[in-house]
Amino acid sequence: MFHGFSKKGQEFLAKIEQNNNKEWFEAHRGEYEQYILAPCREFVTEMGEHLQALEPTINIVPKINGSLFKIYRDSRFHRVNPIKTRIGVIFWQGSGKRMASSSFYLHFSAKELFLAVGIRSFKPDMLKCYREYIKVDAHREALHVILQELTCKGYLIGEQRYKRYPKGFKEEMSYAYLSLHNSMFAYAQMKPNKTFFTKEFPNTAYEIYEDMFELQQWVYEMTLTLELQ
Repeated sequence: MFHGFSKKGQEFLAKIEQNNNKEWFEAHRGEYEQYILAPCREFVTEMGEHLQALEPTINIVPKINGSLFKIYRDSRFHRVNPIKTRIGVIFWQGSGKRMASSSFYLHFSAKELFLAVGIRSFKPDMLKCYREYIKVDAHREALHVILQELTCKGYLIGEQRYKRYPKGFKEEMSYAYLSLHNSMFAYAQMKPNKTFFTKEFPNTAYEIYEDMFELQQWVYEMTLTLELQ
């Protein structure tokens, strides 16, 4: 049963910032497993039950390389600061790879709590799929309305990546700005509050994810067209 994330876990993440090396981490691995990994597994199980009530096809895998991420960065690119200072959790929909699927995502660090839905970075094939999908006027309009509603509620939208319209899009097209994105996600960003450390946190997260659900579903439906190609 999930009882809340650990304040000692937050203290541990702060210590990593000052001791970001393999030797220190391995000497303190027990703290990681007790104060971070264990509550993360409990959270995945309980939060997953909430999300499956919202969408039954959400994947819940309470282990590393499933809904949990490795604590070590990819050594090919991070020889300095090899240990992550933020902990990620993901619940993805469908049969695709977790980072290429529309998902409910969360990460936390010693100072930040971040919740999001959608896909945070399109691979080339997904970007092509997204652009084809929003060439349909109704799809662009539906996405625009969803993003407007989320913005009005105070949520943030992933920034546009491109300055020039891609082939097939012109400025005079309705909601053509959507073609300038190379991702599609909404997010809430805050400091971990008192609720984060209690058993009530899944309810708080659920309320945020429920607000964002229409966008998560729009992105999922878009990805299904790639599977049909």
